[in-house]
Formats: sequence, C-alpha cells, structure tokens
Amino acid sequence: MSEGSDGSFMFDLFCAEVETHTATLTEGLLSLERGGGSAQTFEPLMRAAHSLKGAARIIGVDAAVKVAHALEDCFVAVQAGKTALGPADVDVLLSGVDWLKRVPAAADRTTFALPPDEVQRAEQTTANVRAIGTGAQPAPAPAPAASAPEPEKLPEPERKPVPPSAPETQRIVRVNAAGLERIMTLSGELFVQAGRLEAVSASLARIKSASGRMEAMLERAFQAAEAGDGARAVELILLGKQHNERCGRDLAEASGEFDAVRRRMLGTSERLYNEVRASKMRPFADCAQGFPRMVRDISRSLGKVVRLESAGLSTGVDRDIMEKLESPLTHLLRNAIDHGIESPEARINAGKPMEGVIAMEAWHAAGMLVISIADDGAGVDFARLKRAIVDRKLTTAGLVEKMSEAELLDFIFLPGFSTRDSVTELSGRGVGLDIVQNMLQEVGGTLRMESQPGRGTAFTLRLPLTLSVIKAVLAEISGEPYAFPLSRASRCLRAPREQVVLEDGRRYLETDEGRVRLARAAEILELTGSAAEPGAVSAVVIGEGAGRCAFEVDRLLGERRVAVRPLDPRLGKVRDVSAAAVLDDGSPVLILDAEDLLRSADLAGTRGRTGDGGAGAAGPRAARRLLVVDDSPTVREVERQLLEKQGYEVDMSINGMDAWNALQSQRYDAVISDIDMPRMNGLELVKRIRGDQRWRRLPVIIVSYKDGPGDRERGLEAGADLYLSKSSFQDDTLLRAVRGFLGEADS
Repeated sequence: MSEGSDGSFMFDLFCAEVETHTATLTEGLLSLERGGGSAQTFEPLMRAAHSLKGAARIIGVDAAVKVAHALEDCFVAVQAGKTALGPADVDVLLSGVDWLKRVPAAADRTTFALPPDEVQRAEQTTANVRAIGTGAQPAPAPAPAASAPEPEKLPEPERKPVPPSAPETQRIVRVNAAGLERIMTLSGELFVQAGRLEAVSASLARIKSASGRMEAMLERAFQAAEAGDGARAVELILLGKQHNERCGRDLAEASGEFDAVRRRMLGTSERLYNEVRASKMRPFADCAQGFPRMVRDISRSLGKVVRLESAGLSTGVDRDIMEKLESPLTHLLRNAIDHGIESPEARINAGKPMEGVIAMEAWHAAGMLVISIADDGAGVDFARLKRAIVDRKLTTAGLVEKMSEAELLDFIFLPGFSTRDSVTELSGRGVGLDIVQNMLQEVGGTLRMESQPGRGTAFTLRLPLTLSVIKAVLAEISGEPYAFPLSRASRCLRAPREQVVLEDGRRYLETDEGRVRLARAAEILELTGSAAEPGAVSAVVIGEGAGRCAFEVDRLLGERRVAVRPLDPRLGKVRDVSAAAVLDDGSPVLILDAEDLLRSADLAGTRGRTGDGGAGAAGPRAARRLLVVDDSPTVREVERQLLEKQGYEVDMSINGMDAWNALQSQRYDAVISDIDMPRMNGLELVKRIRGDQRWRRLPVIIVSYKDGPGDRERGLEAGADLYLSKSSFQDDTLLRAVRGFLGEADS
C-alpha cells in the first residue's frame, strides 16, 4: 500500500468499517447470550466478521485478518450445531471483538503496522476463539478494558489519534448519499434563483435611469414655465407623465419578480438548511451502541442481572452534541447499575423480578433533544440522604427536615457528595453527577432527577438540537435587541400593568396559568434607559413549574432563527450571556443564557433588586456588605440566613465568575467562597482577588466541604485569609471569623 494521503484515506475507511462491524458483533453476541440463536442472528455476525477480514486484508493488517477469520469460523460452527456457546464462551468472543476495536488506535496510520504486544495478544485471542469453534477449552479471556472506564473521572469518548500531518479537514464524515444528492440539487436551485436577481437588478437600474431622466424633464418644464413658455411646459409635463406611467409599470413588474425570487430563495434556503442540518445528524444509536455491552459487563462484575432497554435509537442527534454525550450517559448508566438496581436477592424479597431494567429513550420535543434514563431499582433513600447531608455538615438537621425532596436531591449534584460509606471501584468518591451537570450546562442543556423510593430513579436530559443555529425570541431591552432561546422560553405574553402584584418584596404577574415571578430584564442585565410601555407589561417566561420567571422587556420583536457565534474566549464567561448572533440587517445581538438569567433573578430577589422603587429591600440594611459565593442554592441560603441574622447585608454569587463580575460594580467588606464551582472555582477567584491592587486587603474566607490538610494548604497558598470547613455553620466559628476580620467586637 502506498504511503501518503491515499494510505491515510484507506486507513480512515478501515476505521469506519471497524466501528460499524464491531458494533454489529457486540450487539449480536449479547443477543446470543440472552438466548437468541436463530439463523437470522448468525447471518449478520458472519457477514460482519467476513467484512472485517476482507477490509483488514486489503490494508495488510494480518493479525486482524486472523482474529476476524477465527470469529467467522466460530459462528459457522455454532450455527451448524458443532458447538454451543456458554457465558464464558461469549466472554472470549467479546474479547476478540474488543481487540479488533483497538486496532485503529494501535496501528500506525501510514504503515498500518501493529506493536509487537498487540500482535502477540491477537495470536492468543485467535487461539482462544478457534478453541471454541473446535469444542476445546480456551484460555481465560482477559477482562474487557473498554467496559469499565476509570472510576476517578468520567470516561472520555474514544478518539483515534491523528498525527499533526493529518489536518482536521481530512477526517471522514459519513453522509447519506441521498441526502447529499438533495443538498446538491437545492444548491443548484439556489444558484439559478440567485442568477434571476441579475435580471431584477438590471430592471431596477433601468427604472433608476428613467427616473433620473424624468426628474430632468420636470426641471426643464419648470424652467419653461418661468420663462413664460407655457406650451413647452405643458408638453414636457405630459411627456413626464407618460414616462412616470412607464416607470410605474416597470417598477411593479420588477417588484413582482423580486418578490417571487425572494419567496423561492427563502423556501429553497430553508430546505437547504434543513438538509444540511440533517446531514450533521447521526442516529442516537451511534452514541448508544456500546452501552448494552457496558451494562452487561458492569452488572456481572457486581453480581447483578440488569437489562438495558433502548428506544428512540433513530432519533437524530447533532454530531457536536453526540461527542459530548457519551461521558454523561456512561456515568448515569453506571450510577443506575451501582446505586439504583438492587441485588437479585433484594429484588426477589421486594417482590420484583430478579432482572433489573434500565430504560433509555431519546426523542425530540419543543425544539430540544430529550434523553431519559430510568431504572426500576430501589430509588433514593431520603432518610439516608438526609443523614449524609447532616454528617457532612452541609446544613443543620433542623433545616434538612424542612426541605422538599427536590431540594434534597440538589445535594447529590454537589462536588464530592456521596451517600456511600465506603469507596468501591464504581462509587463512593463523590465524583460524577456534578460533572455531568456541568457538561450539560456547557452546551445549554439541563439535567433533572426524580426518584420514588422502592420504584426507581429517572434522569431527564434536555439539550439543544444543534449548537450552530437556534430559534430565538427577540425582545428590546433598554433600546437594544436581545435574543431569548426559544427552547427555554415557555411563553411570551403582554398583559395590563394592573396584573402586576407586589408580595414579600417581590413582583409577580397574574396570568391565566397562575402567578409568575416577574423580574425586570434591564435590571438583571444592569442596563439603563428602559422604555417599557406605561400601561402594559411585555415579558418572556423562562423555566418550568415553580421555577418559572417572567422577564419584563420593553417590547417583543418576534421569533427569529439566528446563527450562533461564540464569544471571544478572552472574555471568559459573561454573566447572563451565552453567545452572540447577527440579525438579517447585519446588526449584532446577544443571546441570553436562560439558566444564568434564572439564577440572577433568584439572587436579585434576595438583594431586593426586582421590586418597584426598592420595595424588595427587606428591613434596614447594615453598613457591612458581604459577598457569599457558592454554586449550591441550599448552602447559599444557609449562609445568607446565618449572616443576615447578625445584621450584615449579604449578596450572593453562583460561581467565581459571577463573584468576579460583582466585585467590579460593588464594594464588599469580605468575601466568603466555596472551592468547587463551575466556570471559575474558588481558588481561581482568590488568586484573581489577590492579584488586583484594589482588593489585596479584602478579607477572603474559604468555606468548603474539603477539610484535608492538603486542601487547607492550597487554599491558604492561593491567598485566602482563613480556611473553614462547612461544619462552621453548626457553631459560631464563621461568625467569629467575620467579626474578627471586620474589626468588630465579639458579642
């Protein structure tokens, strides 16, 4: 095989075949293990092994040829009844499939050569597979490495190494041939229609020229009238009238032609966009194909019997979204097997079938990709969860008893939180769900958890269909247009201002769906010059259920489809803004971050910023202002109540970046911060504060669940004045520290 770009192209084709055929082999072997042994089951397996053998022979990977050939011969023998497959035999065959999966990553892209250890492993694998086909006793199969990802961190999607000489643009992307043909056809139509604009442009140019001549003719008519030559003036006016009538007819004809071309081009452009977007979509099955094997391997290692039921495998998923989905879904499935599904004995004692079921389904709803993972296991033990929260000193026993189930489940997403008393290979470290949530937030998605004790737990993921183009509601705020993602806007409304009510310092809007919290978008975004209508309220409602909030805007501008343009990374995370876009007229518009807006509205409510004329301010304010920084709403609320009872004025930030922005516009007497937070953690925040001359003397206290010597040392090295554990909520340690740094007498 020749070297260079042709060889690289052939290797990419081989990699694509390996991915497709090993997925078929894995699915078929799992089906065989569950008891399916018909001819229809064996035919795809034999074809997949045969195709892999041929592809490996073409590029000269002899070891892969031998493994694939051994698999094919084994399937033929089993189909003919010469041997039978047991669970141990399926393990051996799956180890052969695992080895084939490793070939793309292990082989050299230019020479296709494999390392000696992989060749040796292939020989042993081939011998083991052939032993099954002949009825001999194979050597024990090695544990499949791909099935149990490293527990310390979420597994990253497998990526094939690409040397620097292979540019990113040369990677292979599979596109349906019929879809590609439709794209070419629509592109041709658009090209032809654009050509018709030339004729329209020429007609408009002639009309413009004729209009100039008519203007000159009228000027001469005025001159003739002034000179007393009335007959000449009348003659010129009549000629100008005829000229004007011809221009009117030509303009009407050109305008009609332009409208026709415009409509056709808009229709063709939309169809072309839909086809291009469809070409970027891959079926959800491409992301989920490795999960049945993973569920099988992990459940067996734990002594459990678990079946994965998948639905919606044909649901389209954007390639960019799919790349980010594998790790979160992997962790949620592992979490369901380890935490959710009970042991066979426990399930039988509870009156359940011995086999546990995890249902995974994907579908499109309201312009979003929705994925549900639900198990029929034991569900969350809320009594145990409460004990874990109190034992880790995240809040007090009295407060935890007042929390709803939804509030209690929020603690599970805290970094480092686990209900396990001991660390195992799969759990107990408290690493996982918080990272899953952060991953989803990076792409504008959300994660919701529901659980019923004894009946199971369900996670629902909502993600945008695509990251490149979104539908948005445009609204004017302080004289400028802003875009609200339509996928997060539950409704838009315009109501009489009499429907606004003030209660407990917060504004609410009475609607046909009940009372909705109301916040001024201009105040949330810290803008001035709002020009809202005096007698009516225009608002965009974001969120669901009790978490909804209506954001008052100056006026609604309608729904648009906008192309997303990411902000310059040097800006960092801009509060309440996710990206930018360009409108049809070329003007820029900021796309607002729905989750940030909801959090900012919560914080604004506690600060009294969303009331009318300051009505939100609750009671007299103290001279000392503190900034509390924590990504947990429960922890923030505990700290706020604790400090406000002592007369301090408290502002709250949801992460380091939000706190950094708050420091730019407000003077604080002290900062109290957590460590583990998204977007900017507490250590980075402390380093930034200490690196700025304005705040070098600002007292900074870290309050974290991490209380090891190494954690304390890192916090103090970053520049914190004091490092406390969250047990300080239980006594007056935090209060004494605040009073000390502020030079107040200890009461």
